[in-house]
Formats: sequence, C-alpha cells, structure tokens
Amino acid sequence: MKLFVGLGNPGKEYEQTRHNAGFMVIDELAKRWNISFQTTKFHGMMASTVIFGEKVALCKPLTYMNLSGECVRPLMDYYHIDVDDVIVIYDDLDLPPGKIRLRMKGSSGGHNGIKSLIHHLGTQEFKRVRIGIGRPANGQKITDYVLGRFTKEESDAVMEAILRAADACEKAVVTPFLQVMNEFNA
Repeated sequence: MKLFVGLGNPGKEYEQTRHNAGFMVIDELAKRWNISFQTTKFHGMMASTVIFGEKVALCKPLTYMNLSGECVRPLMDYYHIDVDDVIVIYDDLDLPPGKIRLRMKGSSGGHNGIKSLIHHLGTQEFKRVRIGIGRPANGQKITDYVLGRFTKEESDAVMEAILRAADACEKAVVTPFLQVMNEFNA
C-alpha cells in the first residue's frame, strides 16, 4: 500500500492557510478518487481505495503540524507500510509560491512537521512533494506567515501547484518516484 501524507493543522481556522498546502493536495486526491475520510485511532483522517490497480491511502494527521510523526508511525506499523511507500506532501518556505519540488530524501530544512516525521520514522529517507509558499516580506514573523492565508497574488499560482502536486502523486502510484521526480522537477 502506498501512503500519501499531507501535512497541515486541523480545524476551520487553519483551512486554506499556507501551512496546510499538504492537506490541500490530499483533499484534491480524495476528490479525484471519490473517497471520503474517516477518523482513525492514530489521530488522523484516513481514506483508502484501489487506484490503477494499487492500494493507496491518504492521511491527514490531526496532531497539528509539529507532531505529525505521532500519527504517521503508528499508522505505518498497523498497516505494515514500508517507508519506501510513504510520500509526504508539505509547504516549503524556500520555494516561491506555486513551485513544486519532489525529493527522494533530505533533512527537515527547519520544517517542524518534517522534523517530527524524521524523529518518529527514524530516517530522513522518505519521499517528499514540497509546495512552495515563499518567505514573508517586511519582517513578518514566520509563524504568522505560515498560518496566514494566501494573498490574492499568490492564490492562483499556489492552486495550480496543488493540482500539479496531485498529478505527481497520482503518477507516483504506478511510476517509480525517481521518474516522477525527473518529470515534475523539470
């Protein structure tokens, strides 16, 4: 089973914020695949189906961003999902709004949700789809920025990136991730 994990924060107040770009991609995939989420005992929302002949699961941790690993590790253990079958989708300050970047592995880059996953999974070697949200201007605090909503100028580019990231995830269901990475990072 492939597990797609979108990082974000639960609750209405965080919907459509920069930090919830991962949730937005997962929601787009659920819409495309016509599946609904159920709350799990692992402190997350999960939906699963068979797509292109492969079992897939979508996960939105409800632990808040900084504790995402507390949801994902037990879920992986329960369903016997190998780290090679996990793809994590999240926001990235170091990419401009609307840009996506796929990676096979890497450090947290200062992202607390990724730090939590690295800690709980015991490895940095999991696949990622990063959604660019850009950096704050005018000395705005990073916390306020990532928890803020996209500006009108950013919105179209980011929504296009959400769709493109969902396309990459769909392709990764049956295509080797390195090949998907080469195509979508071009």
